[in-house]
Amino acid sequence: MTERTELVEHGQLFIGGEFTDPLGTGVIEVISPHTEQVIGRVPHASEGDVDRAVAAARRAFDEGPWPRMGLDERIAVITRIKDAFAVRHEEFARLISAQNGTPYSSSVMVQALAAMMVWDSAITVARDFPYEERRDGVLGPLLVRREPVGVVAAVVPWNVPQFTAAAKLAPALLAGCTAVLKVSPETPLDAYVLAEIAQEAGLPPGVLSILPADREVSEYLVGHRDVDKVSFTGSVAAGRRVMEVASRNLTRVTLELGGKSAAIVLPDADLEAAVAGIVPFAWMINGQACVAQTRILAPRSRYDEMAEAFAAAAGALRVGDPLDPTTELGPLVARRQQQRSLDYIKLGQEEGAKILTGGNRPAAQERGWYVEPTLFGSVDNSMRIAREEIFGPVICLIPYADEAEAVRIADDSPYGLSGSVWTADTERGIDVARRVRTGTYSVNTFSLDMLGPFGGYKNSGLGREFGPEGYGEFFEHKMIHLPAGYREA
Repeated sequence: MTERTELVEHGQLFIGGEFTDPLGTGVIEVISPHTEQVIGRVPHASEGDVDRAVAAARRAFDEGPWPRMGLDERIAVITRIKDAFAVRHEEFARLISAQNGTPYSSSVMVQALAAMMVWDSAITVARDFPYEERRDGVLGPLLVRREPVGVVAAVVPWNVPQFTAAAKLAPALLAGCTAVLKVSPETPLDAYVLAEIAQEAGLPPGVLSILPADREVSEYLVGHRDVDKVSFTGSVAAGRRVMEVASRNLTRVTLELGGKSAAIVLPDADLEAAVAGIVPFAWMINGQACVAQTRILAPRSRYDEMAEAFAAAAGALRVGDPLDPTTELGPLVARRQQQRSLDYIKLGQEEGAKILTGGNRPAAQERGWYVEPTLFGSVDNSMRIAREEIFGPVICLIPYADEAEAVRIADDSPYGLSGSVWTADTERGIDVARRVRTGTYSVNTFSLDMLGPFGGYKNSGLGREFGPEGYGEFFEHKMIHLPAGYREA
């Protein structure tokens, strides 16, 4: 595997199931975070293109066959999309790594096959979902129906573009909704592969449009009067703005936002296993993951031992070209993200934290938006580096006195998205998991299972993705009162 050098160019947008010329002349240039050179160009969707896409989705939902098909017919189409991911997963992995810097060594699973698993899991959930049920009401029998919410605006970030797209599109489409997918200007190239797959799978006209665009066009989409549901993944600040704009039309929203998750290492933990389990998920996607274990909580009784072990493991991560299969940590997606991490490293030192490893640009990388894997020790949870989402390879090691304090520190955060606990006593770990206020938690592992609900407490978001809970976000509930004494024939 070598760095990508060919220029990928697309001149059209995918609107209503067809590739068509854009209305505007804007162009998005995709920059390699490794070489800092242009590797792709695509049209920048305009507000007029949004209008076309939403109108196509509206017609397809109101008049087209997709919402009126039987579930098995929709599953057949979505299965073809899922199967195409299996065939083209390496292509997805290479494209995404070239755009956002994810090491190819993890991109095959994290960026490509995980997205395929989301499509597959959504099919499993859809088969067993209770679309209609009978209830005995106070005044007589009831029929409770779940009906597709309508036109969905799905807005996804650059860090896991296909995974987050699948988290929204798979349940929305299976539910019978139509969708407009707005992709990030940093990672639009893989979206064209998805468009090809969707077209080949046989989605009816209007069911799916895919638009690369910036924040301003995203806001126009979110505030569109013909959008019934917004599903957004991104920062807390952007999520607040999405909610504000969508509220003007009382548009339903699901928000999957940031995190500052804590990995609690209890005193009885196997340190070697804890380090091996935590490090890959603290620095995953080069630290650019909302679920990353960015606060590691270590008992004071073993703090020095753990600091040495985690620093050694972080310092040993191989930094370099994301398309080199031996690379374990690549560049950040953009210069602004690199500078953000460097600014936080400076801030952490000013706050009194101690750099245990890293803290600079890698000397071996003469170009590219790289930051060394950095671990801070002597961190107090009140420091900004422990409270704010850095979204880079900067991790905090925080001491605690006892289990109660560990839980308190884990909860002392504006976020509540993920977390983990590491212990020799699994039952003790489950007890800790029950006490920490966060949406997803792992005991002696780190996992994100697509058959369970994923989402956050507090500033980490609203609503859930995955499992029946996430599928249910794409339905309206209807209650039909039946006459007293009615019994189904």
